[in-house]
Amino acid sequence: MIVFRTYDEVSARVGQELGTSSWWQVDQARVDAFADCTGDHQWIHVDVARSGAGPFGGTIAHGFLTLSLIPVMQAEVFSFETPGPRLNYGANKIRFPAPLLVGRRIRDTCTLIEVTELSSGRQVVVRHVVEIEGENKPACVADVVALLIDG
Repeated sequence: MIVFRTYDEVSARVGQELGTSSWWQVDQARVDAFADCTGDHQWIHVDVARSGAGPFGGTIAHGFLTLSLIPVMQAEVFSFETPGPRLNYGANKIRFPAPLLVGRRIRDTCTLIEVTELSSGRQVVVRHVVEIEGENKPACVADVVALLIDG
């Protein structure tokens, strides 16, 4: 795992792939818990019987569940340990190119694509490509923005 302790270390890796997480299983219990948290109980996510006869042959994970797993997968690849607070700032682009069938495994490949100097620290953009095991298209591609605030 890469630990960034200074802004110079972060800037030196712009344009580089940082690594790939281990595989993470997405099971129905996780999908159901996410549905309960968000109130999104669309049948394609939670009704196993109905989804079995649906367009994907089974339930699929919510796109935003896949997105929400990025931090835990990212933590296996790199961390920012720069002085001061580190904040999620948003995302420049998020896409869900392929449905993630429940029971499949995913992993995250992280690439540092941009660092912008700010008066209060740095803005960092990391591209996350969440691959589905055995599939050609990823479940999610997201350019996630973080703020590294001066300590």
